[in-house]
Amino acid sequence: MKLAGREALRFFARPDPARPAVLIHGADPVRVADRRRQLLAALAGPGAEAEMRLARLSGAEVRRDPALLPDALRAQGFFPGPRAVHLDEATDAIAPTLAAALADWRPGDATLVVTAGALGPGSALRKLFEGHPAALAAAVYDDPPGREEIEAMLAGAGLARLEPAAMAGLEGLARGLDPGELRQTVEKLALYCLGRPGPATAADLAACAPATVEAGLDEALHAAAEGRTEALAPLLARLAGQGVAPVSLCIAAGRHFRTLHAAAADPAGPAQALARMRPPVFGPRRDRMLRQAEAWGIARLEQALGLILETDLALRSAARAPAAAVVERCLIRLARLARG
Repeated sequence: MKLAGREALRFFARPDPARPAVLIHGADPVRVADRRRQLLAALAGPGAEAEMRLARLSGAEVRRDPALLPDALRAQGFFPGPRAVHLDEATDAIAPTLAAALADWRPGDATLVVTAGALGPGSALRKLFEGHPAALAAAVYDDPPGREEIEAMLAGAGLARLEPAAMAGLEGLARGLDPGELRQTVEKLALYCLGRPGPATAADLAACAPATVEAGLDEALHAAAEGRTEALAPLLARLAGQGVAPVSLCIAAGRHFRTLHAAAADPAGPAQALARMRPPVFGPRRDRMLRQAEAWGIARLEQALGLILETDLALRSAARAPAAAVVERCLIRLARLARG
């Protein structure tokens, strides 16, 4: 039977132990591993491996010795509780072995969780699991986690309430982080807010969000937009040390100031414009950009965009000027322009 969408999410959160086997397959091994970890934890509990109720096999091992699989499914642990067998890196070559194991499966045997890479519609593994009356097959795609999945992560971390801006921020982070990183961020946020009354805020989320090169880029652009010329040199040196190319910095500057211009030019006002943007602008970053848009105004923002365009053309020309110096000069001029 084929699992998809919300049905798959519900099953991974609360699996049916009467199901003999589940196939999880997808092109991204990180996302497949995250689904497998969630399913095994729900099936056998967090202490299953220490209590010897979880066995692990690889596709290559089963291919060399097919008897390993039925033995693992019937083996009894030293401790009571549900048992599971994880078969990793499965391929179509072991589909006959899996078919025999499914045919011999009886209530009381361990649940089999099979993980594999991307499988096409003609795959023998997919046909076996999708056509079986009791086994299940779930494809894992590269789509970012949706709201329902994020809410499940929050519930699992014990974080019951979030402000709307914080939830919008999490949804924005979900589009840039893999599910494992997003889950770690949610757990960090839950610990950060532990024992504190009231919902988690966008500022709390900003404090827990992973530090990335993008955060360093944002800080340099904020410094330029806020007229803090003295802060630019150390920030640009740090970005250069992280390997950020001058062209990338120029592109990020154009994106930042276009966002400010769109906010300043919106008839509903900068606050409403930033609230509607996708990906969302939230937390302290939203507050800073709101102040910047209001302080610059449309006329000076158009001057800034013209300056960034000139810099971009200079970087793409045959001129021999050092690219880093050209971009640094542009940001200094923007900072001076911010001061009026």
